Amino acid sequence: MEWRNFHALAFILGPTKGTLQKGIPTLAPPTFVWGKMAGKGTVELLKNAVVINASAKHTATVIFLHGLGDTGDGWCSIWEQTKQPYVKLICPTAPTMPVSVNGGHRMPSWFDIYSLGKDARPDIEGIKSASKKVHELLDFEIESTGVPPERIIVGGFSQGGSLGLLAALTYPKRLAGILGLSCWLRNMENENLVDNITVNKNTPFLHCHGEADPVVPFEMGRLSAEFAKTFNETSYEFKPYPGLAHSSCPEELEYVQNWMDKLIPPSGGNI
Repeated sequence: MEWRNFHALAFILGPTKGTLQKGIPTLAPPTFVWGKMAGKGTVELLKNAVVINASAKHTATVIFLHGLGDTGDGWCSIWEQTKQPYVKLICPTAPTMPVSVNGGHRMPSWFDIYSLGKDARPDIEGIKSASKKVHELLDFEIESTGVPPERIIVGGFSQGGSLGLLAALTYPKRLAGILGLSCWLRNMENENLVDNITVNKNTPFLHCHGEADPVVPFEMGRLSAEFAKTFNETSYEFKPYPGLAHSSCPEELEYVQNWMDKLIPPSGGNI
């Protein structure tokens, strides 16, 4: 699984656990769903979401947001290989829009990106709008399934990771965990985007970043970690991966899955 220069190159888990195989993800026909809340219209992030339902009694949910230029299919094909049978997986696909950093080319994107770097100006209104849509998705999942927020993990990769972090941190109900891969929170603290952190201030928070990342530089991850520790000193973990570019690796995926299993074990028991 490798993303460079914001273009998704598909890698899938090979037949041997812990290996990656270059190619096109091979999935059974994905489940695209429309969500409607009573009196609240359509849940936008479910319009083109890829959903892998639990194969056992559904007691927990993972929502994972892809990076710029990708779709929900890629990451769904990865997590499907390792998720627990009682976990439902939701991987929305971002709307297609012009992206400034890529010369205005249209591609799936959660919000606009004007430039990269630690001092880049964020798309404040776009981020707020996208975060609200994640909150609507969370509300719908809780209301429609009965799964409590304490059994839901929100995460993402790159741009999707940054959105997932912000949306989860500002959600008004306590979540099970927050996951960010190769992403950033840097710059958001200066734009009042994280002023509303309340019940998720100390929610378990795993942030992984490759030290050789040329797209979202490791320094952005490190600075984001410094900021995160100002409000979450006890449950935040920043895990660097030496030599890893803007991508993932078997070691990272295994670590993340073990982390999720601890946070959302089988209902009433431990892994």
